[in-house]
Amino acid sequence: MSWWELLLVALAGGGAGLINAVVGTGTLITFPTLLAFGVPPVLANVSNSIGLAPGSLSAALASRPDLAGQRPRVLRYGLASLLGSIVGALLLLWLPPSAFKAIVPVLIGLGCVLVIIGPWLTRQIAARRERLGAGDVSAVGPAWLFPAIVFTGMYGGYFGAAQGVLVMAIMGVALAESMARINGLKNVLVMIANAVAGVVFVIISEVDWSIVLALAIGSVLGAQVGARIGRKLPPVVYRVVIVTVGVLAIVSLVR
Repeated sequence: MSWWELLLVALAGGGAGLINAVVGTGTLITFPTLLAFGVPPVLANVSNSIGLAPGSLSAALASRPDLAGQRPRVLRYGLASLLGSIVGALLLLWLPPSAFKAIVPVLIGLGCVLVIIGPWLTRQIAARRERLGAGDVSAVGPAWLFPAIVFTGMYGGYFGAAQGVLVMAIMGVALAESMARINGLKNVLVMIANAVAGVVFVIISEVDWSIVLALAIGSVLGAQVGARIGRKLPPVVYRVVIVTVGVLAIVSLVR
């Protein structure tokens, strides 16, 4: 890629970092950007996953106060996310590129839907928490939550757009906890999925390190901006941008 293309990729990474700090789903910005520059879909996804990993780590570290008393959950569902992400990353590398190109439009569409219904999901989760009250913080949750988190880990290892929204929706149904504590746990699970998938990709896949570096720098700076001023902007602005870019990506993949 030329220097100006890498500069635009870094700017997209900055937008992803900012959006992830506000509403999540920044992958729906960076992945279509890489496709627009002619990067093959699988290589774009691999490099994108690694490049945005520092932002996931930063979010997880910032969530430590909300993880107090949740160590059993972190261990249990961290393992589930780890196992799922390994499977998802290996499926990405083992399946033919044509399969990824066929599946990703569906996943991007799912991500767009989750972005659209995100506010409704948040309201439903908050209402449920008010009905049930604050549950036992030591309770790990129902038995079905473990395989559900394995699935979200597979989703994250394979593609990952809107994984955080999906995890929040599932845990919001399963756990009688505050949104802040569920979000803190979600940040750890997403970080694990991204990190494990990134390690798998580095070991056995082709990676464009110039893209990784541009995305990493952009996403870290964007996350700092998002943490400071991004939340002052209406979330609907981010949602409109994400859905618009996602739809354009679907069109570019299916035509």
